[in-house]
Amino acid sequence: MEDTQSVSTLLDSTTSKIQQLQKAFAELESHRAVTLNLKWKQLEEHFHGLEKSLKRRFTELDDQEKEYETKTVEARAILEKREAAVKAKEQASLDRLQEKRDAAVSAIANARQKHGKVFVEPDVITSEDQGGAPFVEEKPPDVMVSESNIEDMKNHLGTENVEVKSYPQLVKLCQEMDSEGLHKFISDNRKNLAAVREEIPIALKAAANPAALVLDSLRGFYSVEVSILDGKKDSNLLGLRRTCIMLMECLGVLLENLNLDSVSNVISGDVKGRAKAIAEEWKPMLDDLDVDASNGNSLEAHAFLQLLATFGIDSDFNHEDLSKLIPTVSRRRQTADLCRSLGLSEKMPGVIDVLVSNGRQIDAVNLAFAFELTEQFSPVTLLKSYLTEARKASSPVKSGNSSPTAQNEVNDRELTALKAVMKCVEDHKLEEQYPLDPLQKRVLQLEKAKADKKRATEVAKPQPKRPRANGVGFVPRVTSVAADKNLYARYPPYMYDRQYAYAGPTDNHMPSLLGAATYNLAPAHGNYFGNGYQYQAPYLH
Repeated sequence: MEDTQSVSTLLDSTTSKIQQLQKAFAELESHRAVTLNLKWKQLEEHFHGLEKSLKRRFTELDDQEKEYETKTVEARAILEKREAAVKAKEQASLDRLQEKRDAAVSAIANARQKHGKVFVEPDVITSEDQGGAPFVEEKPPDVMVSESNIEDMKNHLGTENVEVKSYPQLVKLCQEMDSEGLHKFISDNRKNLAAVREEIPIALKAAANPAALVLDSLRGFYSVEVSILDGKKDSNLLGLRRTCIMLMECLGVLLENLNLDSVSNVISGDVKGRAKAIAEEWKPMLDDLDVDASNGNSLEAHAFLQLLATFGIDSDFNHEDLSKLIPTVSRRRQTADLCRSLGLSEKMPGVIDVLVSNGRQIDAVNLAFAFELTEQFSPVTLLKSYLTEARKASSPVKSGNSSPTAQNEVNDRELTALKAVMKCVEDHKLEEQYPLDPLQKRVLQLEKAKADKKRATEVAKPQPKRPRANGVGFVPRVTSVAADKNLYARYPPYMYDRQYAYAGPTDNHMPSLLGAATYNLAPAHGNYFGNGYQYQAPYLH
C-alpha cells in the first residue's frame, strides 16, 4: 500500500514538473544561438501522453489489486464456513459417540446388578444320603453362568419390559420361535403394515434367539417348485420375499439399539455360520439375474445384500462382486444404507457411471446426493440428459405406426419422464438450478392432449338402441338438439389445472395415489403380493 501511495503522489506531481520544464525550455530558447528543431508543443504532448499512459496503467493495477483482495476475502469466508461446518459435524459425531458411551455404561451397570442377583440366589436340592431332607447348596459362578446363557441373552435384550402397543400376539409368536406363524400374522395384518413393522423389533426381544428366528423365516425364499422367471410372476412368492427382507431389516433395527456385548450375544458364531451358509446358497442364484429386467428393484439381490449387512458376514465375500449388484437395487430406498453397511462407499463413482451409461440418470442423481458426489456428477446435467434421451426414444412415431394408440404410448412415456424429473428436482431442492415452469407447462400440454383424445373417442362411440316399451324390437332414439345440449351440460368440464401427485414406482409395496403416474419405465412386479400383503415404500424417484 505504501508503494501505491508513493506512485500516486508522483503521478499527481507530473503537472508541476511539466510547468517547470516549460520555464526552463523558454529560458533555453532565449539564450540559444541556433534555432532548435523541437517546439515546446511537441514536448508538452509527449509528456502528457506519458502521463496518461502511466495513469491508465496505474488504474488497471489498482483495479486488479482490489479484485484480488475481494477474491481473497471471499475465499477466506468460504474456508471459514467449511471449517465451521466441519467443526459442527465433529461436534455432532462426538455427541452421538458420547450418547452411545453413556448407553453402554448404563447397560453394563444394569447387567452387573442382574448378575449380582443371580449369584446370590441359592438353589434348593435334595440329598439321598440325608434321607431326602432338603438342604441349600450354592453353585459356583462359572456353572451358573454356563447354565443361564439364554437368560443372559434375554437380560441383554431387556425382555422383561417387552410390550407392544397394538399387537401382543407378535410377542407370543416370537417367544414360541414360530417363523411360519410370524409370516402368516404379517400377511393377515397387511392393511396395518406400518404399525406392525414398528413393533416387530420390540417383539423380537421376546425371542430366545432373535437372529435364529429371522434365519428360520428365510426358508422358502427360493422355492424349489418355482423357476427364477416364474418366481417374478408368483405373487405369493414375492410376498414371502418381501416379508423376509422386512424381518431382516427389523432385526437390524434391534441390533442398532444394543451395545456391542449384546450384539455379540445375538449374532453368535453359530448364527453367523448359518447366515453364511444361506448366503453361499443364494449367491449362485444371482448369476442369472437380469439387470435390465430388474430395473433397479431386484428382491433377490436386495435380500442377499441385506443378509450380509444384518449378520455382518460381508467380509467373507468379494466387495467388487457386491458392488456389481448395486445397480440391480438402485431404486430401493435402503440402497444407500446397505452400501455404507457393506463398506461399498468407495465403489459408488463406478456404480453411478454404470447407471448413467444404462440410461438411469435419476437413480444416479439419488446416489450422488446420498454419497456427496454431486460435484463429480452434476445433478442438473444428468436430469437434462435423461429428458433428452426420453424424448429421443419417444419422439417421432414411425410412419408405419402412427396410430392413436402408438401416439398415446409415446405421450405417456414422455409424461412419465417429465414427472420423474420434477419429483427428483423437488426431492433434492434443485428448483433454482433447474426451474420447473417449462416442465409443468409441458406436462399440462400432454395431459390436455390425452384428455382431449379420450373425450373424442368416447363421443365417437355409437349409442345403443333402446327397446320398445312393450319389449318388442328396437326403435331409434330421437332427441332434440336442445335436449342433447342439456345432456352434456350435466357433466363438469375436464379440469386441466389439477395438482400433481407423484406416486411411487409400480413395484412399490404401497398403493399408489389416485390419478398419479409412477416413475419406473419397466415394472418388475405388481403393487401387491398374491396374499394382498403390502410392503414399505421403496426408494422413490
